Amino acid sequence: MLIVHVHVHVKPEFIDAFCEATIANASQSIKEPGIARFDLIQQDDDPARFVLVEVYRDANAPAAHKETAHYHTWRETVAPMMAEPRSSQKFSNVFPDEAGWG
Repeated sequence: MLIVHVHVHVKPEFIDAFCEATIANASQSIKEPGIARFDLIQQDDDPARFVLVEVYRDANAPAAHKETAHYHTWRETVAPMMAEPRSSQKFSNVFPDEAGWG
């Protein structure tokens, strides 16, 4: 498993539009065979900050995800909404092991 946290800071006037676009992307992303989970979480004390929690089944799945039409639509739609460039961090799961994931 590969877990990616994508940190996003959007302009306050775009919070609702960002959520709408990202939920549309996530709804399609979870249908991809290489994606075990795709969450959108919002920071409580700063609602303009989000984290996308993307759980991939293998190391090739992120590249396959970035080739999908829904990812390209999302990327182009949210680009002008960003207050700063998004950043990401990669993680490996320790618990549960792979047998415990979807």
